[in-house]
Amino acid sequence: MVHLAIQNQSTIKRLYKRATLQNLAETICQGEELQEDAELSVLFCDDPFIKELNHQYRNKNQATDVLSFEQEPTPGLEGPRVLGDIVISLETIQRRCQQQRSVMTAELKLLFCHGLLHLLGHDHASKKDKEHMQQLQAHYLGCTPEAA
Repeated sequence: MVHLAIQNQSTIKRLYKRATLQNLAETICQGEELQEDAELSVLFCDDPFIKELNHQYRNKNQATDVLSFEQEPTPGLEGPRVLGDIVISLETIQRRCQQQRSVMTAELKLLFCHGLLHLLGHDHASKKDKEHMQQLQAHYLGCTPEAA
């Protein structure tokens, strides 16, 4: 079971359905063979907020689409495993997708999947890792690796 906390601080509303993200999180965690219950939070924001986080944590003074903040498991802690936080800029999605709602929704799911895979330990530092992550995203989203 995945416990999903979602907060939308963006000016863009009604772009996602909680059940869709919940189901996607469950599918990814099961596919990645996460054995215990998990907890993660998702924050939807606009560019100024994610730009500040990107500057603070990655020393990049620009907005980005998604950031993930993994939390290391705490030994002996009861309850679900806290995976961490995913922050997604809906403003960046809107700009990238030229305000086409259906394309924006698909992009949001891709970024959520991407962020969750980071929380589960995947990375794309090398070409091989990037290809593997794209294949996982395609698998979980039911599309081709090029689309993911």
